[in-house]
Amino acid sequence: MPWPTARREAYANDQASPDTLIAVSAASNRSKADKDPAEWLPSDGSYHCTYAATWVGTKLRWDLAVDENERQALLGLAEDCPTTTVVYEPAV
Repeated sequence: MPWPTARREAYANDQASPDTLIAVSAASNRSKADKDPAEWLPSDGSYHCTYAATWVGTKLRWDLAVDENERQALLGLAEDCPTTTVVYEPAV
């Protein structure tokens, strides 16, 4: 079921989360495009745990679905990140 217009706008303009916009190079932004963690991870491996936690936090914040490939990739990352905590606040 599609989101109502107000929810889509709130998601697109979410300024309440510090993870909404993270500055990256144009090349990095193009390489990621709309790929999930099953298809793309930052080139800096030391950032994978933070990236995964931020990704999961956003999924939880907005109650977004996860497909099986994405789920498996995130579970694999979680195994490599035993001290990383996912922090989020549900969107209103």
